[in-house]
Amino acid sequence: MQKPVTVAIVGLGGRGKDTYAPMALSRPDLMKIVAIADIVPEKVDEVARLYGVPRERCFDSAEALLREPRLADVLFVCTQDRQHVGHAIPALRKGYHLLLEKPISPVLSECQRVLAEAKKADRQVVVCHVLRYTPFFQKIKAVLDAGRIGEVVSVMALENVVYWHQAHSFVRGNWRREEDTSPMILQKSCHDLDILLWLLGDRCARVSSFGSLRHFRPEMAPAGAAERCRDCSARDGCPYDAYKIYLTNEETGVLAGHTGWPADIVAMHPNEARIRAALEDGPYGRCVYHCDNDVVDHQVVNLELEHGQTVSFTMCAFTKTGGRTLKIMGTHGDIRADMHENTIDVEPFDAPSEHVEVRTLAEDLSGHAGGDIRMVEEYLEMLASGGRPSGTLSTLEASVESHLAALAAEESRKHGGRAVEIAPLRGL
Repeated sequence: MQKPVTVAIVGLGGRGKDTYAPMALSRPDLMKIVAIADIVPEKVDEVARLYGVPRERCFDSAEALLREPRLADVLFVCTQDRQHVGHAIPALRKGYHLLLEKPISPVLSECQRVLAEAKKADRQVVVCHVLRYTPFFQKIKAVLDAGRIGEVVSVMALENVVYWHQAHSFVRGNWRREEDTSPMILQKSCHDLDILLWLLGDRCARVSSFGSLRHFRPEMAPAGAAERCRDCSARDGCPYDAYKIYLTNEETGVLAGHTGWPADIVAMHPNEARIRAALEDGPYGRCVYHCDNDVVDHQVVNLELEHGQTVSFTMCAFTKTGGRTLKIMGTHGDIRADMHENTIDVEPFDAPSEHVEVRTLAEDLSGHAGGDIRMVEEYLEMLASGGRPSGTLSTLEASVESHLAALAAEESRKHGGRAVEIAPLRGL
């Protein structure tokens, strides 16, 4: 019988603790957690108890874990964006394979360094572009690869960032400031740029982009707005009121039965009392118009690929529902797809149309529309069998391409939308 792959996890946040670690319970034949690290002792204690991690394999930082000899077959790097490289390179040098949270780094030269180290160490590294593993995008990929709409000429793509998600993650939360994390087009939308390049099987040649932080600024605050929601006289008319989002909202509030993300980021094991206490003085109780955020709340990106296809991509924070929407236009037909509705319509010009209900393709669509668990399973099964990456696994080489497009888009946005050529960046 095949032994499970041993795993060490650094960073016990929403991804490390709540998304990936539970696989050790659902697939004990495939994954065993043997070492963990986080700066929050309560998280370390809880994960150690749940997964039977010995105390001597529990660490108060990724750096402390990485000072030890190699403790596992693979290291899950789930720390903050600008920490990834500092944890990935020592791990590669110690012989770990890596499951690396995106983005690799907001600095292109650091992405190239990780790629060089992985090649030198001959380690398998997968970057968590989980959309590739969703039944939604795998169906679209199969339709395109079968040539059912001919050659793709142009794509219109939209990432709908729900209004409360923007407020939670990119105004009040960990990814609100570019200098501390990444530009939003990289942090949030490298998922989208990766999936578009993967679907079309091509690389980006040039990019232009426009966007800004338009709304979440002090001058946009309504009359009566205070520094914190607890003190605000404008709360009743504000959709961004933290007490609504984390307590009463039908999609996210603990009083509506939602104790997972995003409430569990505000407080461990959230209930009404813990949420209220956290909002009283914590970062998630701040007014969205009086935070220290600087990442954009809307951005458009135009891409021309190396074989002439064009892509128009929009990321916008002002939507009530999330998910991605796509229109893919080919020489013999088009595809309309809506990830929120879980529908795909394939419309060849000279053949019957096909309507696909994505819910019929898989039983479990939780965790990035079913992508999270499928990604981890495929990666660990590859390591267990000693195989090589499939065309789906988001290798470092493939992931760097999405980072190139994102960083070029940000360069363009900051310089009036001028076109940025990718080839010179690829040669760094």
